[in-house]
Amino acid sequence: MTPGPRNLITDVAGLLVGNAQDARLKSGTTVLLSDDGPMTTSYAVMGGAPGTRDTDLLEPDKTVPGVDAIVLSGGSAFGLAAAQGVMEALAERGRGFQVHAARVPIVPAAIIFDLLNNGQKDWAENPYPALGRQALGNATRDFTIGTAGAGTGATDARHKGGLGSASLILPDGSTIAALVVVNALGSAATPSGKHFWAAPFEIGDEFGGLGPDPAVGIQPLPPSRKAAAMAQHGNTTIGIVATDATLDKAACKRLAIAAHDGFARALVPSHTPYDGDLIFASSTARRAPPSEEVMPLLGHYASVCMARAIARAIWEATPSDDDALPTFRQEHGAKPFEGL
Repeated sequence: MTPGPRNLITDVAGLLVGNAQDARLKSGTTVLLSDDGPMTTSYAVMGGAPGTRDTDLLEPDKTVPGVDAIVLSGGSAFGLAAAQGVMEALAERGRGFQVHAARVPIVPAAIIFDLLNNGQKDWAENPYPALGRQALGNATRDFTIGTAGAGTGATDARHKGGLGSASLILPDGSTIAALVVVNALGSAATPSGKHFWAAPFEIGDEFGGLGPDPAVGIQPLPPSRKAAAMAQHGNTTIGIVATDATLDKAACKRLAIAAHDGFARALVPSHTPYDGDLIFASSTARRAPPSEEVMPLLGHYASVCMARAIARAIWEATPSDDDALPTFRQEHGAKPFEGL
């Protein structure tokens, strides 16, 4: 198996991603949507401190069949307002769930806590509705990862975090991919700081080709730079996995649950009481249901994409003025990703 042509979630045909960020704020918003219309979507939360909007609608027993967009945002609870800007902009486009004469865009959202990252948070008016609207307007198939969108002000325990993405073409020709904002309590780097936990799943040199850490056995975790620099409670990794294979809401729910294995493979520790770890799972239904060969492994493939996307988020982060933590590449002398 190989990545799709972009190695991004937009390798799933029909998907678009838009980023908007504010350098002064050190925060931003990322929006995913399908140009085909609503996506069948569910979700799974495995962290102890989630911040969400409209996720109850995504349970398999709930009425709404699909969503118009998904929002990942910085800003903690303030950032949930980004979904309002997206919702209003989609309504202007005539999109939404039809209820007699009314049409209501369905825009679930999840947020990270990035309020203590040295950005200027002294706003007089919540900036996130405007960032959501801007991100939707920027939606395209080619988008920047690393320090962009909702990953602009993210951090993990050791390094600057960011926005990551990765994809796989599966044996039956379908595509599965992940999009993630890494703002974890845990670390994507092993205790040495020179390798990624996700190294066994790397394809080519998509996050540096550094290989697995040669240290064996359980290594003690180093002190968290993040806890020292800001707060033990300012965390959360949020993401989306998507496929063009046809899945119902129950299958999307199972896919979201399985994709959390990617968090555990790439971030140590993960799913803590102080992380709001959440994954949305969506199907664009452009292809038939997964083949008998692929269906039992679909969650595994999703988790592999998620682990790779997490490492790419850290690898592609770029430095900014007054950052709370260094980027991985600042410590290891590699050149940053320049975008597509």
